[in-house]
Amino acid sequence: MNEIAGRIRALSLLSGGLDSQLAICVLRDQGIEVEGITFESPFFSPDNAIKAAKNLGIKLHIIDFTLEIMELLANPKHGFGQEMNPCIDCHTLMIKKAGAIMKEMGFHFLSTGEVLNQRPMSQNRQSLDVVTKESGCEGVLVRPMSARLLAETDPEKKGWVDRSRLLAIEGRNRKAQMKLARHYGLKDIPQPAGGCKLTEPNFCIRLRDLKEHEGLNLRSIRLLKLGRHFRLAPEVRLIVGRDQSENETLERLAETGDVVIIPDTKPGPTCLLSPLAGERHILEGAAICARYCDLLSEDIVKVKILSPAGERMVDGIPAAKDDIERMRI
Repeated sequence: MNEIAGRIRALSLLSGGLDSQLAICVLRDQGIEVEGITFESPFFSPDNAIKAAKNLGIKLHIIDFTLEIMELLANPKHGFGQEMNPCIDCHTLMIKKAGAIMKEMGFHFLSTGEVLNQRPMSQNRQSLDVVTKESGCEGVLVRPMSARLLAETDPEKKGWVDRSRLLAIEGRNRKAQMKLARHYGLKDIPQPAGGCKLTEPNFCIRLRDLKEHEGLNLRSIRLLKLGRHFRLAPEVRLIVGRDQSENETLERLAETGDVVIIPDTKPGPTCLLSPLAGERHILEGAAICARYCDLLSEDIVKVKILSPAGERMVDGIPAAKDDIERMRI
């Protein structure tokens, strides 16, 4: 018997992935009113969640998670996953923040799309228990996809949620989820990927290099997603645009103190050089810029240098491929 008159309301974490969508569908099947909550940072976008919420016809709350994830990268209590993903600490803090919003906005309980043992490190029984306890959401956190394999929660005990109509899915096989997706008429089913840059090996190589040589700051992290990156010195990094869109973005993001390198006599990339660059680094940057220009031979490329000292032209002698690979991050 429900202890609360009126409709039960749940706040559900929505990544936009299939499991998080299905968890919402399972709860709505019981007449529960569900709204979604998602998080955004330089490492993960809310775009998939926005699309999923629109398809599901639910309200979505988008929370900025930038400061929190930056702090976790410095010293995650439970360490990193295979790359630089502090998944257990990240999930814990997300659920903690969602729990606070749940109480503030008058929802009865919180839910997620987590599936027991789908991810061996962050979704095993021990990790799920750690997240539940350290988030402070014991008793109010329901995991509809695997609920019948987990301890009974307060919403189930109070009759707000019918435990018998929740699921008992476990492991990485997605057959059960695909069957449910067809049942609920879900379309545009996303691939089973986390969507977090902190799980991508190539991005994390750049991130580790940045952390080691320059330290982590928001602007530098956002720039990691653009272009090709080269380490010219411990404190000097060069970013080379890969196409016209990136060239324009690099020019737009240049700040006072940066050195911008633009080819003048050949089509080619815009390059952004760290403020601590000296003359040697500028010439190396011009050489790398020339190498990525549209060349028919080893011609010298006239390169425009924009720096705090003003504007000037230098000769860009295309860098040797071996030298480029040695400096490439």
